[in-house]
Amino acid sequence: MDASIAAFVRHLQDHRRASRHTVRAYEGDLRAFAAFVTALRGRAAVDDDLDLRTARAWLASVHRNSASATVARRLSVLRSFGEFLRRTGQRADNDLALLSSPKRGGKLPVALPVEDVAAIIDGPQREGPRGLRDRAVLEVLYGAGLRVSELCALDLDHLEHDRGRVRVRVVAGKGGKDRIVPLGARAQQAIAAWLQARPLLLTPRSPARALWIADRGGRLGVRSVRAMVHRRCEATGARASIAPHGLRHSFATHLLDSGCDLRTIQSLLGHASLSTTQRYTHLGFGAMLEAYERAHPRARTSPVLAQRSTRTRGPRA
Repeated sequence: MDASIAAFVRHLQDHRRASRHTVRAYEGDLRAFAAFVTALRGRAAVDDDLDLRTARAWLASVHRNSASATVARRLSVLRSFGEFLRRTGQRADNDLALLSSPKRGGKLPVALPVEDVAAIIDGPQREGPRGLRDRAVLEVLYGAGLRVSELCALDLDHLEHDRGRVRVRVVAGKGGKDRIVPLGARAQQAIAAWLQARPLLLTPRSPARALWIADRGGRLGVRSVRAMVHRRCEATGARASIAPHGLRHSFATHLLDSGCDLRTIQSLLGHASLSTTQRYTHLGFGAMLEAYERAHPRARTSPVLAQRSTRTRGPRA
């Protein structure tokens, strides 16, 4: 099975353009399955071990210590691997398609109130070019709703200053197409301030095209941005400690609460499917309650609305 796993990994990289994180996760899951088979049968795993009974036994062992989402992901990996073996003629069929996925909880993305986002971005930053960069990064994460990988991949020539927008390259494994996203006035101002200070962080080995320069002169990475957002959450006492993706969720939720239609939000976020964007309709329930309270003559004594102390305002422009 080791040779088949290696071939499948190459297929993910070369033909499906999967991200390196996806490739690493898939390979890790398949290696774990192979190790399970070896421990179960006392020999090296072979392709014929990828059957319904063995797959069920492995998924049951995974389920003891893992969430249903993890079990569902590993089942998806086995199905994809089985289909790859079928298409390449190593198996006659893919009977793993008969396995049903476990029910997953309806976990909603975390979105911060507008006030918390404003505090994270507008609060005191570090002095010098690093502080200007951090503020610009936060403004673009929230102002354009980018994935952190998309943000870190931005180059100088992706900015269209005269039109107030940025061209976003879709990261591998995310589907969809490259897109154009508008930048609000505050994001444009923050970027302009950062570009003036950017030369101060450059070193002879700095990537000349990169928009964001790290403290040591390289391209700013995902882990650095994640640490930056966590620092800002702690420093401002935000109601939840979020990852950079939380600012993307907040961007979408605040647009929806302000009346933006789902199709527009889908286009801004770069979602291939509208069903992915529809998650935010659940997050916008608070704004719907407020609209109901204002409009319906017999709703103004609602105990639910009486407990809401924070009114949601529109996103920053």
